[in-house]
Parts: sequence; structure tokens; C-alpha cells
Amino acid sequence: MAEFSLDEMRTAHEKLEARMANACAQSNRPSEDVKLVWVSKFHPMSAVENALALGATDFGENRVQEAVEKFSVKRPGIRCHIIGPVQSNKLKKAAFVADCIHSIASMEAVEKLEKICAEADKTLDILFQVNAGEEATKSGLDIREAEPFLLSLENHVPCPHLRFRGLMTIGKNTGVAEDSRECFAFLRHLQQKFLAHGGVFASFDQLSMGMTGDLEVAIEEGATMIRVGTALFGERDYSTKM
Repeated sequence: MAEFSLDEMRTAHEKLEARMANACAQSNRPSEDVKLVWVSKFHPMSAVENALALGATDFGENRVQEAVEKFSVKRPGIRCHIIGPVQSNKLKKAAFVADCIHSIASMEAVEKLEKICAEADKTLDILFQVNAGEEATKSGLDIREAEPFLLSLENHVPCPHLRFRGLMTIGKNTGVAEDSRECFAFLRHLQQKFLAHGGVFASFDQLSMGMTGDLEVAIEEGATMIRVGTALFGERDYSTKM
């Protein structure tokens, strides 16, 4: 399968929107509760332009440099999400291009981002990634350290240039959507617990979880953002990527 044409992308988007709407209805949630993040990683700018023509507003990129290449020129109403792990030396570029970073998992990154954003006079949304599926290949906070880490943020030096918006996780890589329910539920309970704390967690209302194969389960468990790539854009060409 090759990358989708505009018409193919339109059809794919309509099918995905129907799935999302059905999952929301089954969960007694309004459709507008769930934001679709179009994962444009490894897709060319022409594909992004097609998505924009279909009304896409939120795009997810794994690699900071690719995000800079595509989204450094800001467009009104268009948000760039960094959804992959960010190395310390890439945090400045990530803070420059991103409206939201989903993959924060260390106090060092929090401190560095606050300093960078203060210097740039920018307020940045961040989510904390949790390895809720406990898979060795996944990044993020260990489930046993996630709560102590979040508690430590309450007693940390204030970060007025960072908005702590919620949590992110990646479902289990088993090919069975139901296998991810437990880790999605864990994330929701953790997010709700800290949202109730208020204070630095007053805006902690986002759950970034669920992709093409498990979005229904994620929505049932409270996802507010789902991240979908291939099902919207078609197959990626990895041959030119390192």
C-alpha cells in the first residue's frame, strides 16, 4: 500500500471518525471529548497539506527535527504535538516547535523546559508518559514511580511556563485491543487522582492514549486524545529515514 491520495485520505478519515463516534456513543461521551492527533511522522509535507484540507488541526511527530521542518512556520489553529521521546539536547528545538509534548518522564526535562520556555516567554503544554503496559521496549515512567514522581512536582520549584496537562501511554503491543484496557484504566485513575489535587494539576484533564488498533478501548477508558497515523495517511516510506 502506498501513501494515500487526498480522496483516499478523505475516505479513511470518514471511517475513522465513524469509529470514534461509535466508541463515544457506546461510552456515553460526546464526540467532541476526544481529539484526533494525525500522526504525520515520516510523511511528506504534501500529506500534511492534504490533511489540512480535510480539517486536521492537530499533528503528531516523533522526531523533533522532522517537526521543525514541517511545523516551524506557525499556522493559526494548528497544533504540533511531539509524541516521541525527546533527548535533552533536543528539548530547546522541541519547545520552539511544539504546542504540546506528550513524552516527558524526568524532572531534568521539566526543569530544562521551564528554563527554555521562560527565556522564550512561551507557555508550553506537557504530558507525562507512563509505561503503563510495563513493556521493556516502551519509554516513560515506570508504573511504580509515576505517582511519587507526580507528587514531587507539587513540592518543586514553580514552573509558570509549563502547563501540566495530563498523561500519555502506549497500549500493549499484542495485537489484541482488550489487552490494553488495564493499562488505560490505570492511567485514567492516576490522571483523575491528580486532577483532584488542583494546584499545579488544575489543568490535568488530558489522557493521550489509543491508536488505530485499540482506540475503542482507549475511548471507553477515558482517552481525550488518540494518535493515528497509517490509517489516515497510508503506509510510511522508511527507506530514506535513519
